[in-house]
Amino acid sequence: MSSSFFALFDDIAVLAKAAAASIDDVAVGAAKASAKAAGVVIDDAAVTPQYVRGINPKRELPVIWRIARGSLINKAIIIAAIMLLSVWAPWVFPWMLLVGGTYLAYEGTEKVWHWIETARGKAHEPTVEEVLERPAAEEKQIVGSAVRTDLVLSAEIMLISLANIDADGWLMRLMILIAVGLSMTGAVYGAVALLVKMDDAGLWLMRRKAPRFIRGFGLWLVRAMPAVFRVISVIGVVAMLWVGGHLLIANLHEVGWHLPHDLVHGVTHAVHAPGFVTWLIDSGLSAVFGLAWGAVAVVGVSLGRRLLRRG
Repeated sequence: MSSSFFALFDDIAVLAKAAAASIDDVAVGAAKASAKAAGVVIDDAAVTPQYVRGINPKRELPVIWRIARGSLINKAIIIAAIMLLSVWAPWVFPWMLLVGGTYLAYEGTEKVWHWIETARGKAHEPTVEEVLERPAAEEKQIVGSAVRTDLVLSAEIMLISLANIDADGWLMRLMILIAVGLSMTGAVYGAVALLVKMDDAGLWLMRRKAPRFIRGFGLWLVRAMPAVFRVISVIGVVAMLWVGGHLLIANLHEVGWHLPHDLVHGVTHAVHAPGFVTWLIDSGLSAVFGLAWGAVAVVGVSLGRRLLRRG
């Protein structure tokens, strides 16, 4: 009886070691897969703050939480879909990414057009009074737009991660994707929450009975954050156009239209420059292509809306 009892403990110890090894494998696999998707994650972190810019400060963290929750739902749906499609219909991935790239190009181009309209005096940035009086419906619209953009970026993150997972087992790949999704969401929206509350931290430092240099640092934070958010907004739009353009060029090549890919490939190889400069050229050309593709999409959507209104 006692020997059976100790044999049970041995079995439990073996299972525990196997579980620990699996957890280590998941962590290592998630780290490798995440590294390949790091560029898109940075884009995601740059794109998201522009959606909470101009929101009532008291509503910033709740809005970020709603976007983060939407991002987790996005990733759950995407992981379930790509795990099934990777078995039954892997050919559909390029077409999915073409749709996603078109959406990003459309969103980025629409924001560029809004900047142009603002510069011409036909649109304006919201005033403090308008921000404080924004209705819940507009906040819901902002969250919906951010979650839709996150859907495309999350899909690319998950697809890049899946392509760089070395594990053979279906369950292990699933566990690694779940780990990537949770870690990426926490990193992106944690960073966004920190950014949007930086001016509040500066105000808190200014009001403390602290040494002068600490209060001065708080004042600098308060004054610097509007400029920081303007820069982040520009980076976010450029990221939309760059990622969207890159998705379009790469996946048009996959489905049979090689001209955009061959043009970009030819230019980057014709310029004999260090790797970083080549990457900048490639990214710039992708952004230009994304802007051109997005302009066609904006015109198409605008014409469609006019036809619907006439109908």
